[in-house]
Amino acid sequence: MSADALEVPTMSVTLHENRKSRASLGSLNVSLFHKPSHPDAVLTHLNGMRKQRMLTDVTLWAGERSFPCHRAVLAACSHYFEAMFSGGLRESLDSDVNFRDSIHPEVLELLLDFAYSSRVIISEENAESLLEAGDMLQFHDVRDAAAEFLESHLNPCNCLGMMLLSDAHQCKRLYELSWRMCLLHYQTLKDTEDFYYLSKEKLLELIASDELEIEDEQVVFGSVMRWLRYDLEARRHHLPELLRGTRLALLPSEFLLKVVACEELVMADRRSRAAVEEAVQCKKILQNDGVVTSACARPRKAGHTLLILGGQTFMCDKIYQVSAHAPAGASLRNLSLQPGGSVSVQVDHKAKEIIRKADLPSPRKEFSACAIGCKVYVTGGRGSENGVSKDVWVYDAVHEEWSKGAPMLIARFGHGSAELENSLYVVGGHTAIAGVFPASPSVSLKQVERYDPFGNKWFMMAPLRDGVSNAAVVSAKLKLFVFGGTNIHRDKASKVQSYDPACNRWDFAAECPQPWRYTAAAVLGSQIFIMGGDTEFTAASAYRFDCDTNQWTRVGDMTSKRMSCHAVASGNKLYVVGGYFGTQRCKTLDCYDPITDSWNSITTVPYSLIPTAFVSTWKHVPA
Repeated sequence: MSADALEVPTMSVTLHENRKSRASLGSLNVSLFHKPSHPDAVLTHLNGMRKQRMLTDVTLWAGERSFPCHRAVLAACSHYFEAMFSGGLRESLDSDVNFRDSIHPEVLELLLDFAYSSRVIISEENAESLLEAGDMLQFHDVRDAAAEFLESHLNPCNCLGMMLLSDAHQCKRLYELSWRMCLLHYQTLKDTEDFYYLSKEKLLELIASDELEIEDEQVVFGSVMRWLRYDLEARRHHLPELLRGTRLALLPSEFLLKVVACEELVMADRRSRAAVEEAVQCKKILQNDGVVTSACARPRKAGHTLLILGGQTFMCDKIYQVSAHAPAGASLRNLSLQPGGSVSVQVDHKAKEIIRKADLPSPRKEFSACAIGCKVYVTGGRGSENGVSKDVWVYDAVHEEWSKGAPMLIARFGHGSAELENSLYVVGGHTAIAGVFPASPSVSLKQVERYDPFGNKWFMMAPLRDGVSNAAVVSAKLKLFVFGGTNIHRDKASKVQSYDPACNRWDFAAECPQPWRYTAAAVLGSQIFIMGGDTEFTAASAYRFDCDTNQWTRVGDMTSKRMSCHAVASGNKLYVVGGYFGTQRCKTLDCYDPITDSWNSITTVPYSLIPTAFVSTWKHVPA
């Protein structure tokens, strides 16, 4: 039929106006018609037109295959194509776009099927290619769906490849999960083919991580040497840097002196010899009960021990150690307490037997506890007569004895404490109002103090921006972070305050998802986890705070609601203990696994034990 023969439907404008006047009753009544199936119907028809090559205006080529398409459909689905067709590029005028061998024809076909149907079948065979192509052509929904599929199929054999793939294509969650699995299964992945193709930077990042799940540092040293020898001439100059990432001082003395120091590649390099000599000196200092700050002597978190401080009341006056003889998750119910007694319990994942250790010389409550190396520092608090204390008590986990440190500059309770670059910081809290007895609490303090454990001295530092008490205080990424708390008006605070020791300055880093106090905080890598507390919503909630972006992510709920609970990280997991909600005590020790993104209760704390602090200390350094 010719164009002249086509009849164009017409409607009289006057007729429409008359109908408007006739139907109007002076009201604004309207009716919305919505056909939910319309988008699918349009896509289905467009897909049929594509297959029949009707109105297609561009042809994509991959390899030897061609794919006629509609520019408008591609641009609507992908910023890549939108920029290509509307940004004045050569392809905006060409009828063909040739990807040649940069994308497989079958993968391009899957992406186009998604563009025209909103559906794509992801399998083990195509998931990685879909992720790469989805990222390249900016089909971000497909990329993210492929990443989610790969997350569910992570295992120790493929986690290293997934880490490298997700890092290259900005799949943050897949990267985090595969990174955690690499740390957890280093013993396995060090023997895979992918391991030998790691860049020096990625290998160093792995072996330098505190979260690397290795208790025998000989495994790390051996893997480094095998990686070097895989391409010796190109890699031998990386040895000094890689040795610095290895915890050489944790190696047995005989192995360090007879194997590492006598290694031909080490002896041939001045900087490598210096790294070994430093480790030897550190071991001598440690074996003479000295203190060292070198990274080569810092145990990994897999080699840490967890300590719960507490008792039958909120006073702490005794300490117990749990020995390792039973399977993971063994109950702590065999703990025996004397009436009125209170304890500190050392928790081991293989814990069974609980052994009583030295008593805390001065019972106290509302204190703060923090570990530096093998020592636990108990600061301030209230004594048995409600007096506010400046005292600092130090528990040596190796020699199992208490000693007294220099007193703080300000007596305080309800404060937080954290270790940062081998110094102890105490933050906020309350002090006593002068002249009032029994002691009444002050408004929340702004004052921050730093303790030098080597010089046994306290120094006043820059004050908080907002004074707080009962806040969560942790250190991460060489900064201190303070979450929420009770402000000077006695309300729940909603700010995240951060401290940079390089410039001795506090700033507001972010807003909390909700006002918080009596929360628990722990650190995994660059992520800070905040759990429970006296919140506006649910006291079972848990959140993750990214120190690099200052962004929050919800990570599900603990097994029970808790306020005044306590948390630590060990290896690649989080542990939360204690707390209460209303009149109910929380008796379970909860564990969060970031790989499975799940909370589980792993053991029951004796009902007679009220945890008041939770810390992680070094185990004894091997001889």
